[in-house]
Amino acid sequence: MAGQDPALSTSHPFYDVARHGILQVAGDDRFGRRVVTFSCCRMPPSHELDHQRLLEYLKYTLEQYVENDYTIVYFHYGLNSRNKPSLGWLQSAYKEFDRKDGDLSMWPRLVSNARLKRSSHLSLPKYWDYRYKKNLKALYVVHPTSFMKVLWNILKPLISHKFGKKVTYFNYLSELHEHLKYDQLIIPPEVLRYDEKLQSLHEGRTLPPTKTPPPRPPLPTQQFGVSLQYLKDKNQGDLIPPVLRFTVTYLREKGLLTEGLFRRSASVQTVREIQRLYNQGKPVNFDDYGDIHIPAVILKTFLRELPQPLLTFQAYEQVLGITCVESSLRVTRCRQILCSLPEHNYVVLRYLMGFLHAVSRESIFNKMNSSNLACVFGLNLIWPSGVSSLSALVPLNMFTELLIEYYEKIFSTPEAPGEHSPAPREQGSRAVLQTQATGLTKPTIPPSPLLGARRRL
Repeated sequence: MAGQDPALSTSHPFYDVARHGILQVAGDDRFGRRVVTFSCCRMPPSHELDHQRLLEYLKYTLEQYVENDYTIVYFHYGLNSRNKPSLGWLQSAYKEFDRKDGDLSMWPRLVSNARLKRSSHLSLPKYWDYRYKKNLKALYVVHPTSFMKVLWNILKPLISHKFGKKVTYFNYLSELHEHLKYDQLIIPPEVLRYDEKLQSLHEGRTLPPTKTPPPRPPLPTQQFGVSLQYLKDKNQGDLIPPVLRFTVTYLREKGLLTEGLFRRSASVQTVREIQRLYNQGKPVNFDDYGDIHIPAVILKTFLRELPQPLLTFQAYEQVLGITCVESSLRVTRCRQILCSLPEHNYVVLRYLMGFLHAVSRESIFNKMNSSNLACVFGLNLIWPSGVSSLSALVPLNMFTELLIEYYEKIFSTPEAPGEHSPAPREQGSRAVLQTQATGLTKPTIPPSPLLGARRRL
């Protein structure tokens, strides 16, 4: 089964890329040549993968085998708009592996036992670039699309005739048998299922139900797409995730009066870039982007990509029932529903709602009252484990609006035994907090005037 190598250590120089299992060394072909597989379905979304690092990792891997003849098997299935590299990256990759520096016909005389004689006028890196192409004896493209074949024909004049002869298309995995030792191949389960689907469509058979492949392990510094518990464990027990704390602090200081806050969109490329920086534990300075709406989009994206909604799947049906509750009792019902949340979810939700309440209090400037904010955040706080319905929007937005509008009553009321206790206050108005995931000093959070309110309903 494809995936992360169990023996892969976090100290590996390319662990951030290698952990996805995109590249695998898979035995030998029928001619005894080393086989390297490249699986597109193992490539995560672009914001989770540095493609320049991927190129460096590809060279790092091939350099261990290109001294001799080798074969590449390219599994095309799984490449899509979310994970495919840019055209510029492809051009860069082609240049890296297709350098033609100097007179390379003299290399057999100049190279002995992988060591270059001093009389050589070419550098070692250029020799290695030559070997990538020279010693590649076959490139097998499995499950190519029609567009890919058309594109190949267009680019043929730009590609050498010798290299073009090395490329072979295979529509089905079974066609690999006569060329490779098939049982040694490391084929991702997604590719196996896709191939079975193609075979079944070709033969008119129906497919059996499939199992979801196990998730890939996240980076130690991963911030998006991981659970609250994972973030807590990786950030010295801090209950508030770093991304949430950074964006809220930044928007409190610089965005509360911005008209249409949380209504505007941002460049997808910019959002992915910031996600990648956070996931790799690198610093993010929103001032560099010159757009107050970018941290607002990042905050919503963080909530939307949680494996389980902040309000949890279990609370979904209870939230939908809020419209059936008498108006005067809805605030009380909200508090009852929140008491069933895990403590961690409750603390994070209270932190977020306190901020959104502060935003709504400036609605005369930002035009974002509790109702408008609820329309934006409702579906980012809770969604069903199955298929959602448009009819659910009204109760979801109503519940969210109540949390924002009556924040002080719902979250700051003294609780009875068994209910959530208030989160500890921060000590000092200029408390400095450190996060292990990013190595950054967290921004100062001004004390909220709402924390002191403790009134019974």
